Amino acid sequence: MKAGLLVSLIVNFLVVASAGSFYNDFYFNWGHDHGKVYDNGNSLSLILDKNSGSGFQSKKEYLFGKIDIQLKLVHGNSAGTVTTFYLSSLGPYHDEIDFEFLGNTSGQPYTLHTNVFSQGKGNREQQFYLWFDPTADFHTYSILWNPQRIIFSVDGIAIREFKNLESIGVPFPKNQPMRIYSSLWEADDWATCGGRVKTDWTKAPFVASFRNFNVNACAWSYGASTCKSKSGFADSISNSWIWEELDVGRKGQMKWVRDNYMIYDYCKDSKRFPHGLPRECYVTNFP
Repeated sequence: MKAGLLVSLIVNFLVVASAGSFYNDFYFNWGHDHGKVYDNGNSLSLILDKNSGSGFQSKKEYLFGKIDIQLKLVHGNSAGTVTTFYLSSLGPYHDEIDFEFLGNTSGQPYTLHTNVFSQGKGNREQQFYLWFDPTADFHTYSILWNPQRIIFSVDGIAIREFKNLESIGVPFPKNQPMRIYSSLWEADDWATCGGRVKTDWTKAPFVASFRNFNVNACAWSYGASTCKSKSGFADSISNSWIWEELDVGRKGQMKWVRDNYMIYDYCKDSKRFPHGLPRECYVTNFP
């Protein structure tokens, strides 16, 4: 992407940087009686039982940003459960950036499922095992989204980069503001071993815990940016997330994850795409 175009995309945005509050910045959008906010708004739990799961969403929309949240997944036998953290716009041609955590039977690893939708089209799944037990403690999951790339990170280690390749006809989410969403729900028809392993409701309630939400992003409100153009803005953020890219060290970390923990890559699934892989899969430096 040319530098002038990048500046034109960002110069009119006000960067919002804050340690968020689950009281002030989110609300439960379903399963209200299966969610709880505590610790002065710094922590939140979602509960799943036979009656319902729960979910929450941000009050604000964002167009580009870096979003961090700490999450401790359902402990023990979590087969059939799905915990999510994602960004999404609305409508049939929506954009979306997904973290989904697919539960498993006790002692078996979670599957971390990632996907990117642009203009209503997804089918860009990559899946990983984690190199730690995500149910034993909190870990930080991050989405960096700027006009040049999307980076998925776990505890600061990049696991996936989706670059802006509009130059070769690959849609990239850059025009639709998105809200932050998270949920805990039951999907035992597909979530674990393709639906062969069902939810054991004798283990309910299932609980996923969230804390330390942090957002550094461009806010959007009432159909337009809330920012005001100001001279020198682009220079003032030249070292921030809006320009961020992976350096040699972080690329090495990402390669380590992908070599050792990746279990599915749509770019290697030729049976799924018999008429040819998606265009980005042929770009040499596209992970």
